[in-house]
Amino acid sequence: MLNGLGDAVTAAHEKTEDAARSADVFARAFEAAPSPVDARALLDEIAASDGTARPLHPTQPLALYGAGDLGRLARDHLRYLEIPIAAVIDRNAAAIASDPGWTGIPIMHPDKVDPTFKREAMLAVSIATSPFAPLQASLRAASWNDVVPYYDIAESFRDRHPLSNGWIADPFSSADVSALGDVLDGWADHLSRAHHLQFLAWRRLRQEWTFGDAPVMLGDRFFIPEILSVLRNDEHYVDAGAHFGHVARRFIEEREGQFTAVTAIEPDAQSLGVLRQTIAALPAQWAAKVAALDAVLDFSPQRRAFHAGLGYASQIASTGKATRKTTTIDALALNPTILKLHLEGHELPALKGAATTLASCRPIVTATVYHNADGLYATARWMMQTLDNYRFLFRLHSWCGTGAVIYAIPAEREIQP
Repeated sequence: MLNGLGDAVTAAHEKTEDAARSADVFARAFEAAPSPVDARALLDEIAASDGTARPLHPTQPLALYGAGDLGRLARDHLRYLEIPIAAVIDRNAAAIASDPGWTGIPIMHPDKVDPTFKREAMLAVSIATSPFAPLQASLRAASWNDVVPYYDIAESFRDRHPLSNGWIADPFSSADVSALGDVLDGWADHLSRAHHLQFLAWRRLRQEWTFGDAPVMLGDRFFIPEILSVLRNDEHYVDAGAHFGHVARRFIEEREGQFTAVTAIEPDAQSLGVLRQTIAALPAQWAAKVAALDAVLDFSPQRRAFHAGLGYASQIASTGKATRKTTTIDALALNPTILKLHLEGHELPALKGAATTLASCRPIVTATVYHNADGLYATARWMMQTLDNYRFLFRLHSWCGTGAVIYAIPAEREIQP
């Protein structure tokens, strides 16, 4: 049961004099994932709440908290924008300082930071593998004055760089609420409803909701148990948005080479080069079944601006200086048994360009939905309306509204009791 809709709130930290600032995130904890009826009630709460979150533009020295994967992305993003990094704060400061990738940036252990710097700097948390609200509270308790999620800063520079993981949802209309309710009802399990509501609360309100029996699923993005349990030895895995090939390689390793083919699609030239190196490093008998394909996926062939050279943030975007001819999954005629889409917000157009393939091949589909507002419900609703006799799951694989993935499994793949 939910621990009450009105008074089941546990504050991650007490309100202080400056707690009304939009950068503050408050946590809300529920004992268990919601039933369909409770999920609808919580959706109504989100829709009725006033959201005050906004993109943040640093006007003071900017420091990063965390030098892991997201920290490196933030570093490269800020370098592209020519915004100086005043310091990086990390408990592994000594090891990080020896990494040439951080040359020229002060690296500090949290216990070694000057109190004046804590008061004057904006500290951007570049960690998505742990909840934000408790971390913000602990950093505030350690005298940091201004603690914010890094992606909220990135949103301020979308006119120059298309990184879009920090978008903030507009207020929901009555039509939005109706569509969201239908999607909530369409999920196959309580965990999906819990994760979808957690996603909505962050995107709309910058509130961090948690459900006791529905933890964020770190470490198994694209490879949740429900997917692994139905894999066969004849899979053709199409990895759209392959980047460096890490997901394709994990699939191959999970199958121990027992698969028919892997097609890895990557339109960014730099990433495609690394992808080909990843393939070449595989055992020869596995590499022979893997192909790398340069293609920009869309709902129809057309000319599009493409922003290249941004690693896994490369994408169709108005900020791009290159123009690319797009294609569709249907036009590629790949006949996938598994279709994975990670296209920086262009998953829904790519799905629409795969309608014939989806109907004829009935693949397992895994699609990221955290890069733009299509992830609120549009992508899920299209899939639920288009894919007949499928089971639909929603999972969060990281915090701050990121790592959200829809899984669609055809009924004929389900293990019968």
